[in-house]
Amino acid sequence: MADIELPDHEELSERRGDLFTRRVAMMTAVFAVLLAICSLGGNNAMKEMLLAQQQSSDQWAFYQSKVIREHLYRIERLRLDAELQERKATMKPDALGTYEKLKKLAAEEEARYAAEKKQIEQDAKRHDAERDKNQKKDPYFDYAEVLLQIAIVMASISILARSQQIFLFSLACAATGALLTLNGYLLLFTIPFFH
Repeated sequence: MADIELPDHEELSERRGDLFTRRVAMMTAVFAVLLAICSLGGNNAMKEMLLAQQQSSDQWAFYQSKVIREHLYRIERLRLDAELQERKATMKPDALGTYEKLKKLAAEEEARYAAEKKQIEQDAKRHDAERDKNQKKDPYFDYAEVLLQIAIVMASISILARSQQIFLFSLACAATGALLTLNGYLLLFTIPFFH
């Protein structure tokens, strides 16, 4: 019969430890990838939020200028109307015709600015909605980044301490971070105290 050499107990525990170390190291790499994806989403949400805020502010300023122009033409139309009521009987036909044309032109411009401001208002509200949506996404990415960073640190500690409990805590942090990252992208649910 051939001699069968049994491995030494210490050698077996080292190999088992190496397997644990490799698995934890691989999971730590996965956590780092998740952190990069989360960071990308958070940065994009912040940029989109700031861009939408700027575009919204621009549109509301444009809206305000249209409202001012509309009111100026309304005031001009009302002024011309008052002058016509006061002096219509004493005006020459040419002057009366000019006043009527000016009054009509002022009314048309007033109507044009009123119509234009409605489209601008819709655009501004669309940008406001985009800003609000990205503002809702941002805290999920922030908390996910924190949890994923904690997961990476705890996984590293679990390798040094050879502690499966610490690694399980790391997995829980990473899973929660991954869920918050997914929610940051898709807004599947709302956590009230995040907003």
